[in-house]
Amino acid sequence: MTTSSVDNPGVVVRPPLLYGAAFLAVLVLRWFWPLPIVGHRMTLWSGLALMGLGIAIIVPGRRGLEAAGTNVNPALPTTAIVTSGPYRFSRNPLYVGVTLVYVGLTMLFNTWWGVFLLVPILLVMHCGVVLREERYLEQKFGETYRQYCSRVRRYL
Repeated sequence: MTTSSVDNPGVVVRPPLLYGAAFLAVLVLRWFWPLPIVGHRMTLWSGLALMGLGIAIIVPGRRGLEAAGTNVNPALPTTAIVTSGPYRFSRNPLYVGVTLVYVGLTMLFNTWWGVFLLVPILLVMHCGVVLREERYLEQKFGETYRQYCSRVRRYL
């Protein structure tokens, strides 16, 4: 199979796997050395709030993709550019949402390890997922995608 016959962005990792694996690493590191962010339970409520906000972004974002008949999995072909729902405000609301859930879990478990590992996660997401998806979508949808990019921010 040639590169030109592959109809997907060629992301380096599926985002849920990246965030999930990183959070498992957070839990292991926390077990050996907790590194609490604060000494009291304030992190519980802030963590729950961030997780709730992330889920409130993810659910309509996923539904929007499904309603448009396009694939949620970035390893599969994209069949449509979705510009409604949370896609009016961010070109990547699912990634913003999963990042909020990850940070919420970090707060819930009250450990700096989640913050430390967030930096490499975001680098992999930006370079290995988002930029690849953008190149793919621009090649596939051309001017339609470029106009969407000019109206809507990449993340927030």
